[in-house]
Amino acid sequence: MNSTRHPAIHRRRFLAASAALGATAVAGSAAAQAVDPYTGQPLQGAPAAGAAPDAGVVQYDTQDNRRNQSSFRMHDWRPYFDNLSNGAILVDLTSRALSFWSEDESVFRLYPTSIPVSDDLTRRGRTEIIKKVEGPTWSPTPDMKKRNPEWPDFVPAGPDNPLGTHALWLSWQYYRIHGTHDTRKIGRKSSNGCIGLYNEHIQQLFALTKIGTQVLVI
Repeated sequence: MNSTRHPAIHRRRFLAASAALGATAVAGSAAAQAVDPYTGQPLQGAPAAGAAPDAGVVQYDTQDNRRNQSSFRMHDWRPYFDNLSNGAILVDLTSRALSFWSEDESVFRLYPTSIPVSDDLTRRGRTEIIKKVEGPTWSPTPDMKKRNPEWPDFVPAGPDNPLGTHALWLSWQYYRIHGTHDTRKIGRKSSNGCIGLYNEHIQQLFALTKIGTQVLVI
């Protein structure tokens, strides 16, 4: 990367890519070739940006970048957790779905999610929520920056932020459960490691969870 370039130029190029992606979806002429500026992955067969989320329907296709419906199912918490202390979140990468149970079992939620684009970016196992942020800012990880040196070093909260309106920090470094302003990502392999939800759903989950809520990714 040329060190003489001004960071503002990088940010403008980055935001221009996001705007171009949305314009392509509206025009409809090249939607099948749209590329996510945050992951570099194609968004083939994607619904229009801003489409209303439907928690009960997640389209399915055998291609990795299409949506998954056939395994979107409810789980019982008992095979996965010893108890529901502080509540529990189960992220099923096969179903591309997130289940939440409250500590007293009075609340259960099931949300469609986005998942990492590849196995090398995927982390499985047990973690927990260590931080909750409304209106999160975003910075690329060192590895992201190496792969995409033109990306900005910092994106403030707002409609251009890839973390959406709310984010839950996990004990694993750089891993989050967060919202997204780009509804085309949900139900797809479309993240650099995080788990994404519709903004409407992460807002609900944000209110239901606490610091210490258990998380298991399978």
